[in-house]
Amino acid sequence: MKEFPKNFLWGGATAANQFEGAWDQDGKGPSIMDMMTGGSNTRARKITPVLEENSYYPNHEGIDFYHNYKKDIALFAEMGFKVFRLSIAWSRIYPNGDDEKLNEKGLQFYDDVFDELKKYNIEPIVTISHYEIPFALTKKYGGWKNRKLIDFYYRYAQTLFKRYKDKVKYWLTFNEINCGMVPFGAYMSLGMILSGEENTEAVCMQALHHQFVASAKAVKLGHQINPEFKIGCMLAYMDMQPLTCDPSDVLMAQKADQIANMICGDVQVRGAYPAFTKRYFAEKNINIAMQPDDEQILKEGCVDYYTFSYYMSNCVSAHPSKEQTSGNLIGGLKNPYLKASDWGWQIDPIGLRWTLNHIYDRYRIPIMVVENGLGAVDNVESDGTINDDYRIDYLKQHIEQMREAVEDSVDLMGYTSWAPIDLVSASTGEMKKRYGFIYVDKHDDGTGTLERSRKKSFYWYKKVIESNGEVL
Repeated sequence: MKEFPKNFLWGGATAANQFEGAWDQDGKGPSIMDMMTGGSNTRARKITPVLEENSYYPNHEGIDFYHNYKKDIALFAEMGFKVFRLSIAWSRIYPNGDDEKLNEKGLQFYDDVFDELKKYNIEPIVTISHYEIPFALTKKYGGWKNRKLIDFYYRYAQTLFKRYKDKVKYWLTFNEINCGMVPFGAYMSLGMILSGEENTEAVCMQALHHQFVASAKAVKLGHQINPEFKIGCMLAYMDMQPLTCDPSDVLMAQKADQIANMICGDVQVRGAYPAFTKRYFAEKNINIAMQPDDEQILKEGCVDYYTFSYYMSNCVSAHPSKEQTSGNLIGGLKNPYLKASDWGWQIDPIGLRWTLNHIYDRYRIPIMVVENGLGAVDNVESDGTINDDYRIDYLKQHIEQMREAVEDSVDLMGYTSWAPIDLVSASTGEMKKRYGFIYVDKHDDGTGTLERSRKKSFYWYKKVIESNGEVL
C-alpha cells in the first residue's frame, strides 16, 4: 500500500462566520450570515433584512474564536496540525464592502492569528470569501448579480495579499463556488435575495460569472504580488450516481455531474466554459452578459490547485418515485447500499476515491480535500468524556479511500477535516450538529460556558497525523 506523501498537509477547516463570533466588535460590519436566524433539521433558517428582537442569531457569537484563538490553536497544535484552513471575514476588513477606508483592527486580528499559528509551525490556508460577504453589498447592490462586486472583491483580495504576503502561502478564492448553482446557495454564496419571479438559473449563472471573473483577477494579482503564492479553487463536490444501470439514469447522472461540478471546475482550472454549457444555457434561456475582455481574464487566472468538500453521495434517476435523502447543498435519491448520518446524509467513503480519481483525470493538477466530516449528536458522559467512535469510523473509512486514491496515482496534497472544533452549522444554524474533535459547551438556545474539551476522536486524529495516516 502506497503511503501518503511525507509532506502531506494534515489539518482541519473552519469558516469565520461559523465560529469567530464578535460579529459587531472592533469595527466589524454585519455579514450575510449575521442576518440569518437559527434553524434545525426540520425548520429552515430565516433571512431577516433587519435584525428581529425576539429571534436568535447563532453566528453572532459562534464559539467565540475571536477571544479564544490562542487556546484553540494550541489544541490544534496538540493534535499535530500541519495546516489550518480558515477564512477571513470580509466585513471585518471592509465593514460595508464598498468602504473607502479599511478597518485596521480587523487586519490586526488576523495578523495575530497567523503569528500564533506560526508559533506552532502550522501553515494557514486562507479562504478569501466563505459565505460571508458584507450584508451591505446585498442590501445596496443586490449581491453578486451586480458586476460592481468584482471591483470590491478585487480591492479586498489585494488588501489581503499585500498585508499577509509573508504570512500566508495557500489561498482559496471562494468557498464552494458551485453552491451558487443551486437555489439554496443564492443567498449564502452569491449574497442575493431572490424574488421568485426571475429566471433563477439565469440570474445565478450571471452572478456566478462575476465570481469567476473576480477569482481569475485575484489569482493573477496574487501571483504578481508574491510568485510563491499557491491559489486554488474550492467546490462542494456533489457526487451524483445513477440509481440503476438504466441508460437513462446513467445519462442523468452524467448531466448532473456536468452542471453541478464541471462548469465551475472547468472555468477555474481550464480558464473557459466547457462545451456542454452551450446546450445547457440555451435550454435554460441563460445569456451571460460578458465584457469584451472577460474570456481573456478567465484564461489568465487559472488556479494552481483544486480543493473540494466531500461529505456524501446521492443518486439520481429518470424514475423519480423513489425515497429521497438529504445532503450538502442538495439532496437526492436514497442509495440502498449506504447508511446515513443523523441528518440523513449518506455515508459513502468509496465515493471519495471515485471523486478523487474523477477530478484528477480531468484536471491533472494537485488536489486537496478541504472539508470532510460527520455531523452528529455528541453525548457528554458523567465523567466528562465524549466517546465519538462513530466519527472515528467515518473519518477512518474516508482516509483509507484517500490512501487508495494515492495508490491510484492521484496527486493528493492534503486533508483538512470539517471541522476540528464544534461550530455553528451553516445549513441549519445548529450547534447540536457537531463535527469537531474538540467539544464546545454551546447549545442551540445560545446557552453554554464555551468551555473546550477533547473528544475521543481528538486523540485518534493525533495518532493519524503522527503516523502520516498509517495508524487508523
